[in-house]
Amino acid sequence: MTTLVHGADTLTRDALTVLQPGFVGTTAPDWLLRRIGEGLSSVGLFGRNIVSPEQLAALTAQLRSERDDVLVAIDEEGGDVTRLEVKQGSSFPGNYALGSVDDVELTRAVARELGRRLARCGVDLNWAPSADVNSNAENPVIGVRSFGPDPDLVARHTVAYVDGLQGVGVAACTKHFPGHGDTNVDSHDALPRIDVDLATLHARELVPFRAAIAAGTKAVMSAHILLSALDPHRPATLSPQILTGLLRQELGFEGLIVTDGMEMQAVAATYGIERGSVLAIAAGADAICVGGGLCDEDTVLQLRDALVNAVRTGELPEERLADAAARVRALASWTQAHRARGAESVPGAAVQEGTAPGADIGLVAARRALNVTRGDRPYTPMSSAPYVASFTPVANFAVGDETPWGVAAELDRLLPGTETGSYADSSVDAVLAAAGERRIVAVVRDVHRHPWMGEALDGLVAARPDTVVVEMGLNEAEPRGALHIATHGAARVCGRAAAEAVVGTCA
Repeated sequence: MTTLVHGADTLTRDALTVLQPGFVGTTAPDWLLRRIGEGLSSVGLFGRNIVSPEQLAALTAQLRSERDDVLVAIDEEGGDVTRLEVKQGSSFPGNYALGSVDDVELTRAVARELGRRLARCGVDLNWAPSADVNSNAENPVIGVRSFGPDPDLVARHTVAYVDGLQGVGVAACTKHFPGHGDTNVDSHDALPRIDVDLATLHARELVPFRAAIAAGTKAVMSAHILLSALDPHRPATLSPQILTGLLRQELGFEGLIVTDGMEMQAVAATYGIERGSVLAIAAGADAICVGGGLCDEDTVLQLRDALVNAVRTGELPEERLADAAARVRALASWTQAHRARGAESVPGAAVQEGTAPGADIGLVAARRALNVTRGDRPYTPMSSAPYVASFTPVANFAVGDETPWGVAAELDRLLPGTETGSYADSSVDAVLAAAGERRIVAVVRDVHRHPWMGEALDGLVAARPDTVVVEMGLNEAEPRGALHIATHGAARVCGRAAAEAVVGTCA
């Protein structure tokens, strides 16, 4: 391995500057603080790093004790993908719920309140919002993370979300460029491929990104997807045609280009994280996100050395690495300036129904996002503790399996004694036996993608016509049950809104 000069070595500092690594623990390890002192300019936070707002604020202060301009990033979409409330579930509904309401001022207010919470904890770069147009209902990884299937709707809500975050000094990172919505493969597991023509890409995938760029999004995250009409050989993250030719030159984006996680199999399985990182910077990316899975010092050193060696062998132009590092520092300066002057002076936008932005805006949004369909017979609100049967699909990597979801906890708050069970098959008899005389609330996620869930619901409704069905994923299947409640997401507040509807107290 090449011996590197530390401290004043500009090349080594630039290589560290373009990395956005993660780490394990709720305090910063010594190795991370040491690398910040040597030039590391960004740190990514995940659920494993956060237990409370107070602890998070102390952690970000610890990181900035080494250098005040460190970018602290997080993957906080709200809704199903939350890191701030990974153990409780989010206080904010996700994009699909906001898109279903289609009130841009509500979306802006939700993003502003989320941004305030991040800023108060010292987080200043959010890897959000998702600007993907979810045109494929079978998509296993985007789904409710998208505002919806209509490009114009996604565009206007992406703009509102960017405005909300950046109005309080938190840089938005619009993702996953040039659009991950029309895929049926999760890029955490393999390389998705989109085979549509350029006209379709421009009329669909690129519409929200054009709008976000016009709105001034500070960062854009690339997708590990192959778009054959743009580059038939390399995924977008590694493609000069896509990152430099399309995003920089054609769309005119001048901000920070961040990669999606380099350890994801769509890149790592073919190129490896070291070569993948070199190719990404060469293609036009400015920051390498790594740390969702690989989160140790060795990973940082391997990527640093790979970039340095690529410059020294001529594979990566030194000026390209220097330009990438400069863009990281420019964004760090913007966020540092916002912290210095305080972003709370920015006036809030009004929200319909007379609700001003505030701590309860997430619940307001979740209630408005409910779609309630009654069956053929009159529905009698529940007044005694029910049995909640949760039909649980395998969680995708972005959402994770440590964040609770459903309605049982919220129903128990309203109807103490509520019992619950989790099921991974279509066995109706087990549910009926567990429920006994209790009324049944069946909770599902994306029932249209899981035939076994549909079979279970049909069986339950046939046996117990008063069954209530709560769909917390994409609302694509026909309504079933005495009451069918579509929450448009599985955030904690969505569960609360659904529970209120079950007992007949929804606001």
